[in-house]
Amino acid sequence: MTEQQGHTVVLTGAAGGMGRAITRALLESGRRVVLVDRDAKALQELAATGGDAVFPIQLDISDAKAVDRLPDIIPGHFKPVDVLINNAGHDIGGRTRFDIGSADDWSNIIQTNLIGLMRVTRAILPDMVQRNSGHVVNISSINAVRIVPDMAAYSTSKAGVHMFTETLRGELAETAIRVTELQPGLTRTNIILTRYRGDTRKEKDYFDQFRMALDAADIARSIVFALDQPPHVQIAEMMILPVNRY
Repeated sequence: MTEQQGHTVVLTGAAGGMGRAITRALLESGRRVVLVDRDAKALQELAATGGDAVFPIQLDISDAKAVDRLPDIIPGHFKPVDVLINNAGHDIGGRTRFDIGSADDWSNIIQTNLIGLMRVTRAILPDMVQRNSGHVVNISSINAVRIVPDMAAYSTSKAGVHMFTETLRGELAETAIRVTELQPGLTRTNIILTRYRGDTRKEKDYFDQFRMALDAADIARSIVFALDQPPHVQIAEMMILPVNRY
């Protein structure tokens, strides 16, 4: 067993398409995973596949009080938390011109993708700082650094994640804590289906525009690569694109 194996990971958005792939990769690498998701049914189905190596927690990361209680809910045998992977996010109501879309949709996207991510990090990070050990992985998007029309709220949230990650890395520079940002390109997950509120035709039409897309397993494999680096190596930022995109 390597030094990295056996470590405990807290993974948000665990029951979604990306989260399930990340969970599989983490378990295959010998890690234990605290699965955090707001979808109780999907969460329990995922947890049933992981045995004693997983612990499910139903939690909506936009619920501030629930997030504050997160460290207390994690059982003792899953502590300390060695890695936090901030994966939860959505684009419900997105791919709509800003002035036409719902202000509530825009607010909900920001609340989950940025504010929720920051709240979870604030809940987990102090123990890492106290131990001078840990790794924070934030999943943003190529939208964090590229303009995509009709995605104002989503892109703003991911740009916020990018700057938060950069700033956090600077604040922790004198510690042994590593901070990594992943910027995936077009990936086949259920985020597109939820964006269109379950409209499978719109989901198909969206992906049909493109010749190629990443699979969730591609992102999961990249995360494990970052985690598996020696303690003195920090993968600060990784952009992952299908080969026909630029």
